[in-house]
Amino acid sequence: MSIAKTLAALVVVAALAGAGITAPPTATAAEASPPRAQAGEEVFYHVFFRSFRDSDGDRIGDLRGLTERLDYLEDLGITSILLTPLQPSPFYHNYFPTDFETIEPKYGTLDDYFAFVRGAHARGLKVYLDQEIQYVGEGHPWWTRSQGFAGAPFADFLLWRDAARTEAEPFLDRATWPHYDGRQIGIAMIDLNNPRVRDYFTRVLLFWADPHGDGSGRDGVDGYRIDHMMDDLDHKGVATDLFAGFWRPVFEALRARRPDFRILAEQADWGFGEDWLVRGDADLVFAFPLRGALIDLDKDKIVQAVRETEAITQADKGQIVFLENHDTDRFMSLIDDDPARARAAAALSLLLRGEPLLYYGQELGMRGITREDGMSDSNHIPLREAMRWSAELDAPGAAIWYRGDKPWWTEPANRAHDGVSVEEQQGDADSLLAWYRTLLALRQARPELRGGDQRLPCGDASEVLCVLRESGDARSLLLVNLGDAEARPALDATIADDRWIDLIDGGTVDPSTLSLAPMTVRILGTP
Repeated sequence: MSIAKTLAALVVVAALAGAGITAPPTATAAEASPPRAQAGEEVFYHVFFRSFRDSDGDRIGDLRGLTERLDYLEDLGITSILLTPLQPSPFYHNYFPTDFETIEPKYGTLDDYFAFVRGAHARGLKVYLDQEIQYVGEGHPWWTRSQGFAGAPFADFLLWRDAARTEAEPFLDRATWPHYDGRQIGIAMIDLNNPRVRDYFTRVLLFWADPHGDGSGRDGVDGYRIDHMMDDLDHKGVATDLFAGFWRPVFEALRARRPDFRILAEQADWGFGEDWLVRGDADLVFAFPLRGALIDLDKDKIVQAVRETEAITQADKGQIVFLENHDTDRFMSLIDDDPARARAAAALSLLLRGEPLLYYGQELGMRGITREDGMSDSNHIPLREAMRWSAELDAPGAAIWYRGDKPWWTEPANRAHDGVSVEEQQGDADSLLAWYRTLLALRQARPELRGGDQRLPCGDASEVLCVLRESGDARSLLLVNLGDAEARPALDATIADDRWIDLIDGGTVDPSTLSLAPMTVRILGTP
């Protein structure tokens, strides 16, 4: 059901009347909510929505299921929730939507959505929505009502390959794409150079950011992730100069209404993202090159990636540091379930300078490797298996929407009673979940770990990677032996002569005397 239809009885916000979008009921509790994390100090938790938590028994993750697990996310220590798209789509991942103003019915209602946003804000958690507004999926009315009708009201919202508008310009190089259930589904490109299109999306995005239209952001999301952001869409030369002509004006409108609103750009080339930060005016990009170095746990690569990333990132911009997302292989599968490597990578990804992101279940060690099944979206199902709340795969609440007789269910990456679940790790002080909670609590307690300066003081003389974080008089020192043999950190006198305490185990420590086994992590701090 559309926003306009669902909320037709409510007062129309004048600023959004042109989009036919109206505001939700006022949430008075939002005014008493705890403060949310400041820009530069956020910790994102990336949820593949369909797979997170089912509340009604249909095996599909939904809004009520997510709301029921907000306490878990708060206790974990994250500050911000990033959701994959909620709009209806013919694809299971909900990219390539058929309506930009509605919620997928299987996920819940708009009332459920606003209840979730209020619940998150009541806990001091921010909410970010994933937006892919460059394409429509087969079934969108702009397409179905315009194909072959050049004079249709929204025909110029799409790009066409012929004047009669019988063939839409497709996503990348093919008219249809195989779905995991065997269907072939069309995807068409939107004409983002059309001022009417830009105005439409500005109004729609303003609604989700500020439903009441008063600049307060009550019941509104705190930022967007822009999927597959490009200046020349798909490098086809048919939708060009989008940074200046489309994205910047939309971002400026959002920030004018909500000055604290943040834009996370997924740079389409998976590079360092400088162009997206500068010409594209995004607030953050994803640290893809650093992620590659962290996956290898190679000291030289990490040092180089850190330095190159810092060199292109302006002071008022940021990088999201991550190990996994919905398009990448699960880290635990890449390291063959090695717990020491998992703990080392967790410490680096959470304590290096930047704003870290956890992909749901990463804190448990969930597994998953991309399948090889042609161009089908079945390839990524192993990376998007149901969040492991229980030891049993098919326990109540499990979002096992992919259950059936196909390999993604009969040969799952995660198996029942494999130790990789909240139920099995919850009370275990030595579990990966406990380690993530410890690291996130430490990050929250130490200002230098949230937003301090960074140095890498250990040179080439040791395989120990040293990360010094500083903010005023507060200093923290992360030591990780990334070699294959026992090693000592090669520290200069200004660090070795200071007084340090072990922030995990307690007690005074002289870092220059430490001898670390391979993949050992020590986290020290000044009192």
